[in-house]
Amino acid sequence: MRFLLVAVGLASLARSQLLGIPTVPFTITSDKTYDLRNLHTIIVDLSHSSTRDQDGLTLIPPSLWEFAETFQGDLAGIGVNAVVLPGIKAVSNAIYLTLDNDKSQFVNAAGNKTSEGYRLSVTSSGITISGASPLGAWWGTRTVLQQALINDKKLKIGTGIDSPGWSERGMMQNVLHLHLSDHVWDPAKLGSHQLALELYAGFRIASTDPAVAGLARPTNETYSPSVFDNLQQKCASRGVTILPEFESPGHSMATTDWRPEIALSDFSMLNLSHPETLPTVKSYWKAAINNFHSKIVHIGADEYDSNFINEYSTFVNDMSEYIQSISGKSTRIWGTFPPSHAPGSINVNKDVTVQHWQIGQDNGLFDFIDNGYTIVNSDDYFYLDLKYSDGNQYPKELDIQRVFHGSPDGSAFAPNILDAANATNNPPRDSPNVLGHLAVVWNDWGPNASTYHEAYYMVRNGLPALADKQWGGSLQEQDYAGLFATLQPAVPDQNLDQRIPSKGPTILSYAFGSNIVSSLTATVRDGSGNGYHGSLENGAYVSGGALQLNGRSAHLKTPLTSKGRNYTLSFSVLPKSHGGALFSGPDSSFLNGNGTSTNLMLVADNIAYPVNLTLALNKWSDVKVEAIGPQTFISVGTQRQEVTILMGIWGGYMEEGPMAIEAPLAAIGQGINGQMKNIKLSSDVL
Repeated sequence: MRFLLVAVGLASLARSQLLGIPTVPFTITSDKTYDLRNLHTIIVDLSHSSTRDQDGLTLIPPSLWEFAETFQGDLAGIGVNAVVLPGIKAVSNAIYLTLDNDKSQFVNAAGNKTSEGYRLSVTSSGITISGASPLGAWWGTRTVLQQALINDKKLKIGTGIDSPGWSERGMMQNVLHLHLSDHVWDPAKLGSHQLALELYAGFRIASTDPAVAGLARPTNETYSPSVFDNLQQKCASRGVTILPEFESPGHSMATTDWRPEIALSDFSMLNLSHPETLPTVKSYWKAAINNFHSKIVHIGADEYDSNFINEYSTFVNDMSEYIQSISGKSTRIWGTFPPSHAPGSINVNKDVTVQHWQIGQDNGLFDFIDNGYTIVNSDDYFYLDLKYSDGNQYPKELDIQRVFHGSPDGSAFAPNILDAANATNNPPRDSPNVLGHLAVVWNDWGPNASTYHEAYYMVRNGLPALADKQWGGSLQEQDYAGLFATLQPAVPDQNLDQRIPSKGPTILSYAFGSNIVSSLTATVRDGSGNGYHGSLENGAYVSGGALQLNGRSAHLKTPLTSKGRNYTLSFSVLPKSHGGALFSGPDSSFLNGNGTSTNLMLVADNIAYPVNLTLALNKWSDVKVEAIGPQTFISVGTQRQEVTILMGIWGGYMEEGPMAIEAPLAAIGQGINGQMKNIKLSSDVL
C-alpha cells in the first residue's frame, strides 16, 4: 500500500503544469524547490549573447544579453538581486540563458515552428532557460517571474516546454496595433467640408518632409520621429511590436481636412478616382515608413463605399505593392469586402493579411480562409467602446465570462473562434491561416469622453485571462481571480493603478501645526506615518496653522505624483480670488476656476471637467474629492456633485457618462491666492 501511494504521488507530479498566466506545461520531478533567494547570477550564453530573433514581427529585436539586462531589473523589483555575466554553462545558484539547438520541439497550434518557444529546466541548484530564440528565452523569464511571485520565490523542480499557439496576441501581449490617424464620426457633418472641420480628426506622426507639411495635427498629439522611435524601442525591449495604422480610403478625414479636393461627397472617404488620391496617400506613407520598425503595417481599408469595390481593391493592391517596394514590409487591412468570383471583379491580393472584425461584415472562414487568405481575429465579440456603446452593444469592460466560455460549446475562447455562437463559422484550432487574436478598444466619442487611465481600466481585470487563451494556455476560471490578485500588482516597469504604498488607510496628512513644520528645512511633515514629507517652494510658508500661498508660484511640493482609484482627498481652503491649481500632478489637476469660469474643475489629458460648484472668497470651505470605481465626486461643504461628461453619439443624441480621474498630488496650491489646511489623502471611500 505504501508503494502504491508513492507511485500515485509521483504520477500526479508528472502530470502537473505550472499554474500561471498563461499556464505552462511542466513535468514536476521532485517535491523539492529551488529558492530564488539563493540566486546571485544571470549567466548569458557567450555564444548567443548577441543573437537576435529574426522571425518575429519587429525589425529591432533585442539581443539575448539585452533581454537578460531587462530581466535583471525585473528580478530586482521583487527583491531578487543578481548580476549579469557571460558564460558557457550553467553554474550553481544562477539562471542560465541560452538557445536550444533543437528548434523542432517549439511549435504553435498549427504544428509550425515558432521562435517564441522555450524550455524551462529547474534543478535544486539553479535554472536554465533555453529559448528557440532570444525572444523565446524572454518569455521563459516571464514564467520564472510569475512562479516566484506565486510561490514565495520558490520554483518547482522539473522541466517544461512552452510555446505560444499563435504568433499575434494583443492588445500588447506581443503586438500593439496603434491607430495613428482617426476621427470622430458624425454623419450629419460629413457632407460638408466646413462642417467636417468641426469634428475631431488626428494624424499623429510628425514629419519634416515638405510633401506632408500641415498633415500632422493636433500638434500636441503627434509623435516626433524620435519619440515614436523611443516608444517602439521600449515596447521591443519587452517583446512587444508596435503595428502602426494609417487609415484610408475610409475613415480618412485627417487626410480630407488637409486635402479636401480628394474627398468623396462623404468627407470621411477618399475619392479613389481622383488622380491625386493615390499619390497623396503614398506621400505620407513614404514620409513615415522608415520610422516604423515592424515587418508589417496596417493601411486600414475599413468600411468604404460599397459602390466602389473594384476601385477599393485596386487601391489596396497598389498600396501593398508600393509599401513592399519602398520598405520590404507587408500589408494588413480590415475585413471589408469579401472576395468575389463574379465576372469583372477585382479582389484584394492574397498576400495582404485581413483583420476580421465582425461576422456580419464578412465570414472569416468561408470568405477569406477558404479562399487562401490569412487572417487575424479581431471579431467584435471582444470589442470595447470607451465609456459607452451605441445601444449598449458592447460590455463596459473586457468580459471574463466571454474568455472562459467564449466557444460555441461553452468552453474557453481561442483565437480560431470567429463566431462564438455558430461553430460552423470557425476554422479548426490548428488552422495555419489564423495568425492570432487582437482585442480592440475604440474611442468613438472623441478625446474628451475618456482618459487614458479609464481605457486601461476597461481591460485591466480581463486582459490577462484573455492572454492565456491567446497563448494557448489552459487556465481555469476558478483559478483566475487568485492568480490575478497575486500577479497584477507586481507587473514590472509600470504603475498604471497609481498605487501608493501606505501603512494604513491614511496615505498622506498635512496638518500644518507648529510641531510638524521645520522652518530650517522648509519641510512640512507628513502625519500619516508614511514619510511623504512636503517641501515649501517659491515663497510658500506656514502661519496660523495653514499653508500660505501668494497666487503665483508658491506651493507645497510632495514626493508623490498621482493616486488612482479609490481615494478620498479632503482639505480646507480660504481663497482670496479665483484661479490657480489646488492640486496638480502629471495625470490631472484640480483647479479653482480657469480664468473663464470660476467653477471647480478637474483637468485630465488637458481637458477640463467642471462641476457646478464655486468656492466662496475670503472664507474657509471644506472640500472633498472622492474617486469610487469609475466615478468621481466633488463636495464643498454639504453640496456634492459628480464629475461627468456629455457625449455626442454619432451626432444623433447625447449620453451622460461618468469620469474617473486620478488624484493630483505633486504640487499643492500653485497659483492659489489664499490659505489651505487639513490636507488628507485616504484610501477610504463611502
